[in-house]
Amino acid sequence: MGKREVITVPGVSRPGSAFSAVVTAAPGRMVFVSGLLARDDGGKIVGKGDVAAQTRQICENLKRCMVAAGGSLADLTRLDVYVTDIAQREQVYAVRREFFPNDPPASTIVEVAAFTEADALVEINAIGVI
Repeated sequence: MGKREVITVPGVSRPGSAFSAVVTAAPGRMVFVSGLLARDDGGKIVGKGDVAAQTRQICENLKRCMVAAGGSLADLTRLDVYVTDIAQREQVYAVRREFFPNDPPASTIVEVAAFTEADALVEINAIGVI
């Protein structure tokens, strides 16, 4: 068994393909990624008005964070996703499936009133074990 394993729980409905209900992680180095907005390398928000483009930018930045820590997206065990419009969650899930096609991390998605940047539509923080 690797450091990360997705568990199917009898009697608990299986979530859609964007997240897993239970993920375990063996001892290793834990990685905590603070909430990421859709910023380019210059710090500007990209994808104004486009939740899919913002989610894609965040996932790319999340990948960079994990590589810098010595891991990869496959090492993530949990994502917390915050959106300003929960009705756009399917667009967020579609992009996440591009980055986590198999055995995605456990996750929660929550609607919030606003972010620290007026043009931000989504924010994601993460936990992983490498």
